[in-house]
Amino acid sequence: MNFSEVFKQSNQLCKVSPDGKYLATCVQYRLVVRDFNSLQIVHLYTCLDPVMHMEWSSDSLFILCAMYKRGLVQVWSLEQPDWHCKIDEGSIGLVSSRWSPDGRHILNTTEFNLRVTVWSLCTKAVSYIKYPKACQKGVDFTADGRYMALAERRECKDYISVFVCDDWHLLRHFESETQDLAGLEWSPNCCVLAVWDNCLEYKILLYSLDGRLLSSYSAYEWSLGIKSVAWSPSSQFLAVGSYDEKVRILNHITWKKITEFEHPATIINTKAVVFKEVEKRPTCLVSDEITQLPAQVPVIKPDPDRANPKIGISALAFSADNRFLATKNDNMPQSLWVWDMQRLSLLAVLEQTAPVRCFVWDPRRPRLALCTGNTKVYLWSPAGCVSVNVPVEGSFQVQSLFWHCSGSSLVLLSKEHICLLYGLFSQPGRAAS
Repeated sequence: MNFSEVFKQSNQLCKVSPDGKYLATCVQYRLVVRDFNSLQIVHLYTCLDPVMHMEWSSDSLFILCAMYKRGLVQVWSLEQPDWHCKIDEGSIGLVSSRWSPDGRHILNTTEFNLRVTVWSLCTKAVSYIKYPKACQKGVDFTADGRYMALAERRECKDYISVFVCDDWHLLRHFESETQDLAGLEWSPNCCVLAVWDNCLEYKILLYSLDGRLLSSYSAYEWSLGIKSVAWSPSSQFLAVGSYDEKVRILNHITWKKITEFEHPATIINTKAVVFKEVEKRPTCLVSDEITQLPAQVPVIKPDPDRANPKIGISALAFSADNRFLATKNDNMPQSLWVWDMQRLSLLAVLEQTAPVRCFVWDPRRPRLALCTGNTKVYLWSPAGCVSVNVPVEGSFQVQSLFWHCSGSSLVLLSKEHICLLYGLFSQPGRAAS
């Protein structure tokens, strides 16, 4: 494994182009584009205000930079560095900006969610979509880029509109059977739209492309409900995490629960492996050791008087091959749970010395990377666990990370810097320091 030198970044704005060739970072007003392999600067752009959001187009030819305080979006071209585009939303303001799947349209959401404006880079045409709902995840595109689902709020009721992305005409418009819609997400095979209610009611609805309600599922009533939702890459499973510290797995045939994963404070499952990070004094070495069962998992008692209590399943992620599911329970913040989706059972628990800040699966292999805000990167695979120290001058505390699309490299982000970890083709060995 090799590490690159350290580069500056602002607001955690660092993205690899979809084709994997370039690395874009923002440093206040500046957008810096580097060749990913050599890290040489290939383009340098200056924006009109500090950048708050940055995003590549799907074909890696354009980069969008949003400056929400000014209500501005600037678009830069890699093929024609002298060409640029500026979109000014004016006094109506701007709260979010994103690309459409074709990479030639930009969708801007105005302040107070008054409307979504669709700007065409090719024809300069402008379309308006009214009544977008301000919620956790109110817009989603199908994986093939053909359709967009938008959550709407009209006359105190939730609605869903499905648009065709080619010309933005309305395909379907229907009322959602939710009290207060919190999010929606298409299945990877583009056939089913999952819609879920806010945390006060446990309800998840499955709609077809033409707006038919295929099924609805509710695990319980009169308690805090859904906190996270994730589709498996094959679309066979829908994982639903909730405030009761459980993950329920729904199948794609009947949309019924096939199993549920609990997160107990004491692990007694003899087939599970618990990797515990320990600090060895006086050398202060950190290593991962396999803990004997039964094992106790550190639990933090949430404050019942505070809003958004730190309890329940806040994050779910399937591996690219559908074999594993990783989960994080907020009142067990130092532990990451890995489940075997073939046996539908707990496979491993990674217990760290600090709360897990970020975890992400390798896009090519069943391998998991995570960080806890210290100077280490942790990797898990079915072969075992390994931790790697970031050997840079000063202290590089890893706040978040993400994989290169090839799975051969990791991009590590501290508060104000980035560093690349190369040479990750091999699988992690067992319990190394």
